[in-house]
Amino acid sequence: MSRSLRRGALAATAIVFSIAALSACGAGNDAQTLGVRPDNAAVTVDDVKIQNAIVITQPTPGVKGPAVVSATVFNNGRAPQTLQSISLPGSNAAVVLKSAKGSGPVVVPAGGSVVIGGEGNATATIADGSEAAKNGDAQKVVFTLSETGDVSLEAFVVPSTSYFKDFGPSEVPLPPGAKPTESASAEAGEHAESGEHGTEGSDAGPAAGH
Repeated sequence: MSRSLRRGALAATAIVFSIAALSACGAGNDAQTLGVRPDNAAVTVDDVKIQNAIVITQPTPGVKGPAVVSATVFNNGRAPQTLQSISLPGSNAAVVLKSAKGSGPVVVPAGGSVVIGGEGNATATIADGSEAAKNGDAQKVVFTLSETGDVSLEAFVVPSTSYFKDFGPSEVPLPPGAKPTESASAEAGEHAESGEHGTEGSDAGPAAGH
């Protein structure tokens, strides 16, 4: 085999091993949120790494409602850190941060990570998401941690569809002009009937007293 062919074979082998190594890494901790998506924002500051950061809005364009911030926060330090807040500079929107338990601080354990967004995970909800973030934009997001301080990055804004459906806002308002489902209509009817009965009962009480 000539030297040039031998060098080409060695280079091809190196590329194969590199791809295999990247695939193995993608199956580990770095793939905890939304799989491996290199177009999602990531940043490392001191012991903290934030990966797959995105802002997810309502699935239907033009519909007002909450949005969420989704990300994975890694702590490579020897002591736990508390994620104190998440903010969106340039907007007046407040981000409500809740732990996976629904109460208490969001703690990133030493040598561990916390997933924000998705069922059973911590949540970061933007109340007025339609005003705070626009689909297709890159929104600055600041994560404030107890020891590292502010960690900022530019996160893409995407609707809650496709890959992001399971990580989007849990509250999805009906689009304008949409009708409630049959089950919702039935529940509303039941409530209306019970309300009418209650009114009749309250009217009958005073009459009986007289």
